[in-house]
Amino acid sequence: MTRSRKPSVFQVGKVRDDGHTVVISGWGLGLCAAGCTCHRHPSAGHLAIAEDQAGGSIGLVSFREGGCDCCEPWTSEELSSILRDFQALAGLEVQEPLAG
Repeated sequence: MTRSRKPSVFQVGKVRDDGHTVVISGWGLGLCAAGCTCHRHPSAGHLAIAEDQAGGSIGLVSFREGGCDCCEPWTSEELSSILRDFQALAGLEVQEPLAG
């Protein structure tokens, strides 16, 4: 298994694949661990999401000429794995009673 830098995820969304088009929706992305400024709009300072429906990926727009290499987009397979893991966690029974 290799590790790569990805944008942070602060909101989990959905992944729909009909065999022709992949729609990734509802995901909230933040800066990657490098926190480079290439993802911030030069004058407004906001982040923008870059979605590739044909390739099935979602990442951050790079405002640096020629792009950047600080992080790479999330693929639909990776996001589907995140959703699968969340479902598995939701199905676990609590081992200890909640306080309160």
